[in-house]
Amino acid sequence: MKFHWFNLMPYPYLPDDFRQKYRSVWVDVDSRLYDPVKGHRIYHDYLDLLEFAAELGFDGIGVNEHHANAYGLMPSPALMAATLARRTRNVSIVLLGMSIALYNPPTRVAEEMAMLDVISGGRLIAGFPVGTSMDTNYAFGANPATLRERYQENHDLIIRAWTDPDVFAWNGRFNKLRYVNIWPRPIQKPHPPIWIPGGGSIETWDFCAARGYNYSYLSFSGFKRAAQLMNGFHDRVAELGLPFNPYQASFAQQIIVAESDAEAEESYFQHAKYFFERCLHIYPGFADAPGYRTEATIRAGLRAQVGGVSSGGAVGKSYRQCVDEGFLVAGNPDQVTEQMEHLITSLRVGHVFCLLHIGDMPREKCEKSTRLFAEKVMPRLRHLWQEYEDHWSPRPLPPHLMAEPRPIRQPINA
Repeated sequence: MKFHWFNLMPYPYLPDDFRQKYRSVWVDVDSRLYDPVKGHRIYHDYLDLLEFAAELGFDGIGVNEHHANAYGLMPSPALMAATLARRTRNVSIVLLGMSIALYNPPTRVAEEMAMLDVISGGRLIAGFPVGTSMDTNYAFGANPATLRERYQENHDLIIRAWTDPDVFAWNGRFNKLRYVNIWPRPIQKPHPPIWIPGGGSIETWDFCAARGYNYSYLSFSGFKRAAQLMNGFHDRVAELGLPFNPYQASFAQQIIVAESDAEAEESYFQHAKYFFERCLHIYPGFADAPGYRTEATIRAGLRAQVGGVSSGGAVGKSYRQCVDEGFLVAGNPDQVTEQMEHLITSLRVGHVFCLLHIGDMPREKCEKSTRLFAEKVMPRLRHLWQEYEDHWSPRPLPPHLMAEPRPIRQPINA
C-alpha cells in the first residue's frame, strides 16, 4: 500500500463572514483578501510540511494546479515541484496537475516535466488533469465544447514528444508545429508514469483504462460516496478484458490523527470546518459550464465533485456526522487505521492521497497529525495489496547515479 502526502495550499486567512459576504472562493474572489506578506510565510510553511512528510517516509509528496482562487495557491505547480525535487530524496514527486488543455503549445508541459524528472533523478509522477470548469472555462476562458478534444490532442503531442527521438512536425487541429524536439528528455522510459486526476466523468475512466494510466479520484464528498465512481472505473477495466490491479487507482482523503477522538474534534475539526465552509464555497454558475461535462457523463448521473452540489455536503455537519459519512477519516491512531483499511479495501485503491493539512490548520498541529499517521497508522496498512505489483510508481536512478546537492550553509558574516 502506498501513501502520498498532498497539500492543496489553501489561503488560511479568509474572514469569518466570507461565506456570507462573498459569492465564491474561485474565479471572482476579491484579490484584496490576499496578503502577499502573509503569503510568503504560507508558502514556506507548506513547502516545509511537504519536506517533513518526505522525511517521515511517505511514498510521494503531491502538488497540483489551480487559478484565480483561495482554495489552492498553486497556479504553477511545476515551481513547487522544482523546489521539492532539490530538497528531497527517495520520495516520488507527484505533480498531479498541469492542466494540459490550457498550454499552447503543450510541448511546454513536456519540457518542464522532463526537466523535473531529470532534476529529481527519475522520481516524477506526471499528472494530466482536464482541469475544473472554474479554472479552464472561466479563469482561462477555454471553450468547454472543445476542451476535451484539445486535451486529447495535447496529450498525444506530449507523449510523442517524450517518446519519439527524432525531430517531427505536428499538424493538429489545435497545434501546428514545424519542429518538435524537446530538450531535455525524461530519465524514465518511455516516460514518467501518468496519473489522471478525475472528478467524475465516464470519459476519464475510459481514457485511463485504455491506456493503462492511474485513475486518481479527487473528491471532497467522502469516501463512502466515492464507491460509485471507483467501482465504475474498476468495472470499466474489467469490461475491456484487463486485469484488476489496485495500484491503478488512487483516492484523496482528508485525515485527522490525534491522541484521542476528543482531541481530533476539539482541536482539529475547526480547521476542517474552515475548509468545507470557506474553501469549498463556490458559486454554482462557475462549477459546471455548459459543455464541460459530456452527455454520457450527465446521463450516468455523475456530478462535478469540486464545486458541485456534493462538495458542499459537509457544511453545517457535526464532527461525528463528518466522520460517520466519510467526509473525514479522523480519531486516534487505532480509529484512523480501521477507517483507512475500510476505505482502501472498499474502494480497491493502492494509492491514497493523504490530505493531512486541512483549511487553516497551523503548521504545528499538522506536523503532529502527520507524524502520528506516519508512525502509528501507515505501518499497519502497508501489507494491503502486497500480492499485486505496482506499475504506476516512478523508476528512479540507482543511488550511485544520484547527484548530491551542496548542503545549505549560512553566509559568513563580513
